[in-house]
Amino acid sequence: MLWKELTDPFAYKKVIRSSDLKSTSEKKRTKAANGKKTLTRIWSLLTVHRITFYLVLFLVICSTALALVGPVMIGKIIDDFIVARQTDGLAIILVFLIIIYTFYALSLWGQNFFMIGIAQKTVQHLRTSLFRHFHKLPISFFDKRQHGELMSRVTNDIENVSSTLNSSVIQIFSSTLTIIGTTSVMFWISPLLTVIILMIIPIMFFGMKWITRRTNVIFKKQQKNLGELNGIIQESISGQSIIKAFSQEQYIKGEFEGKANRLKQTGYWGMFYSGLIPKLMNMLNNTSYAFIVGIGGFFALKGWISIGSIIIFIEFSRQFTRPLNDLANQFNTLLSAIAGAERVFEILDLDEEASKENQKLKLEKVKGNVEFRNVSFSYNQAGSTIKNICFTITAGQTAAFVGPTGAGKTTIINLLSRFYDYDEGQILIDGHDVKNYTRDSVRKQLGFVLQESFLFQGTIRENICYGRIEATDEEMIEAAKQANAHSFIERLPDGYDTILYDSGSSISEGQKQLLAIARAILSNPSILILDEATSSIDTITELHIQQALKRLMEGRTSFVIAHRLNTVREADQIIVLKEGEMIEKGSHHKLVSEKGFYFDLIQAGLQEN
Repeated sequence: MLWKELTDPFAYKKVIRSSDLKSTSEKKRTKAANGKKTLTRIWSLLTVHRITFYLVLFLVICSTALALVGPVMIGKIIDDFIVARQTDGLAIILVFLIIIYTFYALSLWGQNFFMIGIAQKTVQHLRTSLFRHFHKLPISFFDKRQHGELMSRVTNDIENVSSTLNSSVIQIFSSTLTIIGTTSVMFWISPLLTVIILMIIPIMFFGMKWITRRTNVIFKKQQKNLGELNGIIQESISGQSIIKAFSQEQYIKGEFEGKANRLKQTGYWGMFYSGLIPKLMNMLNNTSYAFIVGIGGFFALKGWISIGSIIIFIEFSRQFTRPLNDLANQFNTLLSAIAGAERVFEILDLDEEASKENQKLKLEKVKGNVEFRNVSFSYNQAGSTIKNICFTITAGQTAAFVGPTGAGKTTIINLLSRFYDYDEGQILIDGHDVKNYTRDSVRKQLGFVLQESFLFQGTIRENICYGRIEATDEEMIEAAKQANAHSFIERLPDGYDTILYDSGSSISEGQKQLLAIARAILSNPSILILDEATSSIDTITELHIQQALKRLMEGRTSFVIAHRLNTVREADQIIVLKEGEMIEKGSHHKLVSEKGFYFDLIQAGLQEN
């Protein structure tokens, strides 16, 4: 079954003719343009280290020249000493030959040593640039991408570029110079025999063209399949609890096997067709040897060429076909690297979140007055997510958003945080339109305590100080005390130096929330965002959290998303949303007395615990 699947010719057609590939004519146009552009960008990265790179090129020229001199001297030794049965001066030439091959070896070592350094610095720069660019992209980018697939670009694709730079650049230059040098020397010795040997080039050209036309498409598809496979691996590992809770092990296995099978097919055919290259080159090598021995022997008998020259031709024919073979192999490797580099540059070319900001105004410390004026927004063109939202919150007040799932509560918070920009209307903080200020300065006015408190791998101290990196230990401990987190932290074996793994899986959900509150307290924001901050918490822990939240909210403008009555009933203003529209607004007692949609929500399930 496996053999049938791998050798099925239609399997290959499925790989290269899948719906996500372009038409053949369009693909040919795009492939050449993108490949040339990508190579130019890689070259520009390499030449940043210009002096070292020129030293590498100089060593490549030296090693190529020395590789050409060696066989010529061997041919001279055969003609002048072995055939002539002479020994005078032979020792000097042999010593000179040893010196040549010694310097040849040293030049090879030097060019590889320096090129590896250049390649690693280039790859480090590329990987760092990509990682930094990730942090400059808008939230919408990550909402639409599989995280594991993005990880694959930072790891697999860049590693593919790295392995190519380490070896292919030198190999390509060296092989090109060797071909030019050997061809020139062979023409100098015997133009006729050289022309006969060069007849193998058209065969090699058409054979290579036939192979690379297939491998280019397959390697691109292989990189894409590898990214998708990494994506499902990352999701299945991070979502193990959900997979097991819903007994979907077989389903996720099937998904994995399907993607692994597609990767296997592209990997098989990629290796199969690229593996034809050495077979083709070996055949051409043997053919050239046969021509040299047969025709060269005939020329020697006629006295048109010496025995030493035939030996030189045999050695140079190897030096001629070997770099052709190397170029062919490196070409396939280069295609694979280009496919990976294109995926990296694709991300680097995306507009940064700040690139759309035409101004450099920064929002300084604010009081916390927030106003939404006829704000409308849509995530796509299908229809508005929120429509004509209007409300005003005075500094120090608390506003609570309630409504069914999909009503637009989180969207309003996303717009206030400038994770997305609204389509119509205005959002004002202290009378300033947030669109006129940098996203970074707007977000520095906000503090977040979310339903799922994300903690980074590191110590508790580092996680709390994430709210303000430059905070002192005294400020950090005081924030923990105000958040009611100090007591449980002190009971841990290493206290504030306790290391958290896997988003804090070693502590309870309530303790995570307390750390998140401490982090928000330390950041000292003017405006607070509380997204269901007390859900799924036991009663005692909830009391601690409520106490900490009251301290945190004191004197600050707060926006609360909640489904619990005791979370919203004390809010200064409750905003009721339904299908993206604001249908009611007022205090808890006012809305209950009106017996509208808010009253119905209370009766349906928004009840006090």
